Amino acid sequence: MSQTRKKSSSDGEETKPQTSFINKFLRGSKLRSSKAESKSENNDLKTSDVQHSDETRNTATSDTAKPLTSGMELESSLEKNETFLQKLGEKAVDKCLDLNNCRLSTADVREMVALLPSLPDLEKLDISWNDFIGGTLHSITEQMHVVSKLKSLRLGSCRLTADDVRALGEALKALPELEELNLSWNSKVGGNLPLMLQKFQEGSKIQTLELVDCALTSEDGVFMGQLLPMLQNLEVLDLSINRNIGGSLNSIAQGLKCTSNLKVLKLHSCGLSQKSVKGLGAAFRSLGELRKLDLSCNKELGGGFEDSLAQLATLGRLEVLDVHQCSLTTGDVLSLTQVIPLLSSLQELDLSGNKNVGSSSENLLSRLRFLPVLKSLLINSCALERETLTALAEASIHLSALEVFSLSWNKCVGGNMKLLLETLKLSTSLKVLRLSSCSLVTEDLALLASVIQTGHLTKLQKLDLSYNDSICDEGWAIFCQNVCLLKELTELDISLRPSTFRDCGQWFRHLLCAMTKLPKITEIGMKRWILSASQEKELEHFDQHQSSSIHFDHGGFQ
Repeated sequence: MSQTRKKSSSDGEETKPQTSFINKFLRGSKLRSSKAESKSENNDLKTSDVQHSDETRNTATSDTAKPLTSGMELESSLEKNETFLQKLGEKAVDKCLDLNNCRLSTADVREMVALLPSLPDLEKLDISWNDFIGGTLHSITEQMHVVSKLKSLRLGSCRLTADDVRALGEALKALPELEELNLSWNSKVGGNLPLMLQKFQEGSKIQTLELVDCALTSEDGVFMGQLLPMLQNLEVLDLSINRNIGGSLNSIAQGLKCTSNLKVLKLHSCGLSQKSVKGLGAAFRSLGELRKLDLSCNKELGGGFEDSLAQLATLGRLEVLDVHQCSLTTGDVLSLTQVIPLLSSLQELDLSGNKNVGSSSENLLSRLRFLPVLKSLLINSCALERETLTALAEASIHLSALEVFSLSWNKCVGGNMKLLLETLKLSTSLKVLRLSSCSLVTEDLALLASVIQTGHLTKLQKLDLSYNDSICDEGWAIFCQNVCLLKELTELDISLRPSTFRDCGQWFRHLLCAMTKLPKITEIGMKRWILSASQEKELEHFDQHQSSSIHFDHGGFQ
């Protein structure tokens, strides 16, 4: 989860003086128009004296009791909410209200509800990551009819209650233009999905439906299969981290056959099995517009591709395929080997965490040469052997568009970097290179330094060499003397593994010197490297005299 929840008191009451809603609104949100002409139309609105916040609250009842029906009522409401609009520098009826992660209190929610009648042209409302929305959503949904033009509603991680979910279901009838609905990270959605989404009618304009980690039940999965045929405009469906819907995937797959416009399908960690994947394969023939397919972290899926991957070949426009940590079997890899050359539009491929294919993926990796626009290739922790690494190296020299290349946690890379020499020289677009925990040795790092020295890897932005504890000080010195040539570099990680602590050698001075010549560098990972007292002083002096902000992470001491 990319964001962190804040803690709230057990009784839901506020225990500290609250920052005003307006200040939080200014600090953490955006109220803006999606069209320039929307602002210019309203620039003639005159401002009046700022109203006291209590007056704004007192007008909430009368303002929200009914929709605005005339220009006079709209102007009056705008005046009553002058505090919001004036301080935000906005005098127009804006189309986007973004209060994502603003720590809204229940009082703030009341003020927001009072503002809604002033925004009849509102198209986007995002109040995600606000815990106090939970239990109060009914006050918002009761006003949905005044923002009937709403196209995007985002309520992710709001701690919605079962009552909130039911209230939302009723409110959706008032939003005929809705195109995006995000209810992710609300566990009470699970078991209540039919109560909420049954209001969707055939011909619904919904294009994006996100229900990540909503504790969906098998029954919810069956309902989803029945709902999908009504969502003819659906382009994005994300049901990730709902582990109980795997058993109802056949129903979902049947529904997917009717969503011919679908472009993104995410089923990450959904408890998919061999049997359910075969059912999903039958739906691929109807998904000719699909661009992204995420089946990752379904560890019971292994073996399911052996008979169903042939249908994957029908996804001629597929750009992203993610099957990391799917316990792919030798049979799965063989099927994938046959399909890969037919996916010529593929731009991102993640095979990471499938350790059983390390000795059987030679043919698969050699066929990557048939992916001319591949930009991202992740093969982390696949237990590659020297033969498969050789096949990968020979294929990767044909991947001229490659921007992200990750081989972390493949021990065979250590001592064999020379196999990747031509790849590193020819990868003129490479921006991210990850070689963490690859058992690299000093000779490997010297080879990498020589590639840099000869003018290659000039577009590299992120370089991960962490957890390679076998490299001696000489190797780090050679590398640090040449890393200054990577002018686009923003992040470098050379941390030691958690069980290892080592004194920093004389190469640290070369590293500091190199940092002064890297204009874009912001992050240096050096965990568990122990600095001497003199080196600590050098770093302190460096920090004091460096104009740009560079974070040296050298924690993790014993």
